[in-house]
Amino acid sequence: MEKIEKLKSFLINSPGDSFLKHALALEYIKLGEEAEARKLFLEILEHDPSYIGSYYHLARLLERTGETENAKNWYERGMIAAKQAGDIHAYNELQAAYEDFID
Repeated sequence: MEKIEKLKSFLINSPGDSFLKHALALEYIKLGEEAEARKLFLEILEHDPSYIGSYYHLARLLERTGETENAKNWYERGMIAAKQAGDIHAYNELQAAYEDFID
């Protein structure tokens, strides 16, 4: 809980910081607060679609909660964003997760 409070306090000073929001979302996942994590990932990707790491974590979250079509869509969107950014490592991770998911 201490990490969450710290991250929230940092976000007060930097409300648009995607890194801080992403870190907070991951902390929420650890606590099983997936609705809060989902909200943050969506917020990040709405305002900063080049924040590639959030695509993977949002898609995994949706996969775990049974939202298969939505998860598939976010994996695909993430692969497109990673390819556009030239981030081959992220693209390969997203592609591997996507292929495991659809098999």
